[in-house]
Amino acid sequence: MPIALARRGVLLAAAASLALAVAPAVAQDKVTLRLSTPATDTDQRSIALAEVFGPAVSDFASYEPHYNASLVAQGSELEGIANGDLEMSITSAQELATFFPEFSIFATGYVHQSAEHQVAVFNNPLMDPFKQTVEDELGVKLLAVMYLGKRHVNLRQSKDELTVTTPDDLSGVNLRMPGTDAWQFLGQALGANPTPLAFTEVYTALQTGSVDGQDNPLPTVVDSKFYEVTQQIALTAHLVDLNYIAFSKAVWDGLSEEQQGVVQQAATDAAESARQAQLQKEEELVSFLEEQGLEIYEPDVAAFRTHVQGVYQDSEFAASWPEGVLEQVNALGN
Repeated sequence: MPIALARRGVLLAAAASLALAVAPAVAQDKVTLRLSTPATDTDQRSIALAEVFGPAVSDFASYEPHYNASLVAQGSELEGIANGDLEMSITSAQELATFFPEFSIFATGYVHQSAEHQVAVFNNPLMDPFKQTVEDELGVKLLAVMYLGKRHVNLRQSKDELTVTTPDDLSGVNLRMPGTDAWQFLGQALGANPTPLAFTEVYTALQTGSVDGQDNPLPTVVDSKFYEVTQQIALTAHLVDLNYIAFSKAVWDGLSEEQQGVVQQAATDAAESARQAQLQKEEELVSFLEEQGLEIYEPDVAAFRTHVQGVYQDSEFAASWPEGVLEQVNALGN
């Protein structure tokens, strides 16, 4: 049995028994909502949940955030919720795909087109079967989608030396990508020669020319000072990354209908607050990076999207995608 399916089966059993055990207990006084996240307390997601979600539910719940994976190890949060050891987390489509392969569609290149498109997809009926599966088989309710940022191509070459317009222009470019198969596949789909390299080694590799470029959201380019050793950013937006606010279904079922409505609205409002803060930060960073001498421009994104989606559709990654969902997602972005 594949590891993902075995893991999924164990957690299904745990979630089922937890639902029976927890439902009566959560009716007492205030509910404690512990959130575990690998993010810091200064992360936009953390700030929004602390400043928006926590106060909104304070009449009947105590919100207790735990940062830097200090409560539950990173990657184990969903197991924590399924086993009753945790009430909330921020999870990714990549993590959900380890249990439910169909979620890989939301973690691949050019599926989401913008922060607004993410929200439209999450709120569309096409997401209902995905959400229901997570509830039924993992005991986790997905409340809202949070915007992490757009990943772009950041290169050592100047725009005069190399202008990136279509995937063909990245042919032969050694582009540092994270080392997993999924990330390396995305690099290939973009047209580049993906080079696996530890994140801590990227600055030096760019400085020495061991790699030609790297891909990350603009905040990472600034935080890691990659702008010191690169000359351009092509705004490919090849991955509009996201997280979901994950909530214990057992705890949810123990809340009154009115309390459930408050929790849902609080999560939606927190996600929107974090989204706007992140979008503003990205906009401000464009100006900052241009002041540092980087050339920032938009390539033919439509050409990239068509090419990358075609590569994915012909790959094993698409085998688990429900028929017609990609077309529905694309239509919401038009």
